[in-house]
Amino acid sequence: RYKAIVKYKTAFYSFYLPVAAAMYMTGIDSQEEHDHAKAILLEMGEFFQIQDDFLDCFGDPELTGKVGTDIQDNKCSWLVVECLRRVTPEQRQILGENYGCKEPEKVAKVKELYETLGMRAAFQEYEESSYRRLQELIQKHATHLPQEIFLGLARKIY
Repeated sequence: RYKAIVKYKTAFYSFYLPVAAAMYMTGIDSQEEHDHAKAILLEMGEFFQIQDDFLDCFGDPELTGKVGTDIQDNKCSWLVVECLRRVTPEQRQILGENYGCKEPEKVAKVKELYETLGMRAAFQEYEESSYRRLQELIQKHATHLPQEIFLGLARKIY
């Protein structure tokens, strides 16, 4: 479910559609080229949203420009999805009692649980594997389109 949310909430309209529109405007209308661009850009968009979810919790508001509220707002974020994959029954109860609550002490308990479960390291591992996958996709699929288009976008978000 999370992957579908990311695909249609962020990856498709923020990454693929703008590039697809530019491709059509410049006369690139081959279905194969669009499929190749989509494979690359959906991967990139997925990473972007997962990074946004991570930074919502662990990012410095001075650098990100926003104070994260995914925990308080009961958002379906990468962190909570991954947390649910790792928790014990006792930890799941802690999460259930505190996730989606506005009280600072409850938010702190969720963040403490994330730390206990090693979510920072899990994100770093995901980031590295996602970047490798993206590089492979660019090598494989950006045969007729300039690779620099995709590499430039990747450098902006990784």
